[in-house]
Amino acid sequence: MATEQLEPVAPPSGEPPVPGRGTGAAGVPALRRRRTDHVQSGAPVIIAVAVVLALCYVAKLVLVVLLVSILVAFMLEPLVMLLERLRLPRALAALISLLVLAAVLFGLSTVFYNNAQDFVQSLPRYSQRIKAALEKFREKAERVQKTTQTVLPEATTEEKQAVKVQQQTAWTDYIISGLGSVGEVALAVSFVPFLVFFMLTWQDHTRAATVMLFDMENRNTAYVTLGRISAMIRSFILGNLIVGVFLSIASTVVFGILGLPYFYFLGLLSGFLSLVPYLGVVLAMVPPIMAGFGQLNGAGFLTIIITVLALHLFAINVLYPKLIGRRLQLNPLAVTIALLFWGWLWGAMGLILAVPITAALKIIFDHIEKLRPYGAWLGE
Repeated sequence: MATEQLEPVAPPSGEPPVPGRGTGAAGVPALRRRRTDHVQSGAPVIIAVAVVLALCYVAKLVLVVLLVSILVAFMLEPLVMLLERLRLPRALAALISLLVLAAVLFGLSTVFYNNAQDFVQSLPRYSQRIKAALEKFREKAERVQKTTQTVLPEATTEEKQAVKVQQQTAWTDYIISGLGSVGEVALAVSFVPFLVFFMLTWQDHTRAATVMLFDMENRNTAYVTLGRISAMIRSFILGNLIVGVFLSIASTVVFGILGLPYFYFLGLLSGFLSLVPYLGVVLAMVPPIMAGFGQLNGAGFLTIIITVLALHLFAINVLYPKLIGRRLQLNPLAVTIALLFWGWLWGAMGLILAVPITAALKIIFDHIEKLRPYGAWLGE
């Protein structure tokens, strides 16, 4: 029986048909049709990502408050579980945990404020030595200014008499930059205790209700994903606390040996400032160096710099991988991009929340088949 041979239909553009590939009903090559389908299927994804990013920018204050409340709730969860073992109702255990946290924060803020006030008041005693140390830089600046005046034209009388007013920016403005006014931030922060209380008391209900939002075949995956995110957040908080305590103790010992005033306060402050992503190593050097003016020589300042840098590198390369690295499983490039993006979007709070947000996204990507390549890209 003879088989009828069919001629391939050439595309409208006059291009020759691709060997081994069929054509569509309208004469469009199948390869071109598949590419069009991919573009059409990718368009909703791009639109959804754009909408999510716009929502993150518009509702940044609400989202930051929610995420901070979640972190605080995870911090208090071990204490709530301990009180529950003592036969206390969960609501009462959550209330006691919040009161304990408030008492600890009040005590630490009081101690920090008193030590910081004493430290600032003691700085004028070293003002002469600080001025002497900076005198040579002022002389160089004056010489550069005189040289510039000989090159640039003489300023007019109106320019000389003009008064420039520059508004001073408080350090709190940098922390809440991009989040809104001080009143809006204060109002939003006032919701944190209530959010934490209800997150602790309704934890089981919230988790079960969240799982029930998914289809039956996806509920097990959702349950496992939420469990892994919870374990990651606990590990992240506990790991940072352990690293901060270690850095504080080591810094306090070194600063005490150097004879710095308020070395215990400086060590605690420097240790936890070192936890700030990327900027921590610089911020951790500022308090002991300021206290060292009038007390230390060049070798002492060099010891401070080497100590802070060595402790920071040890924490990043040894402690972090051991304590929280296996939970996060993020590569340095992904962490850097996350810090850049969330810092730009949410300011200083974005730098603090960037790592747990990115780690949570990676866990979600790993449990969704279509998004696993993105999770692999974020991973180690």
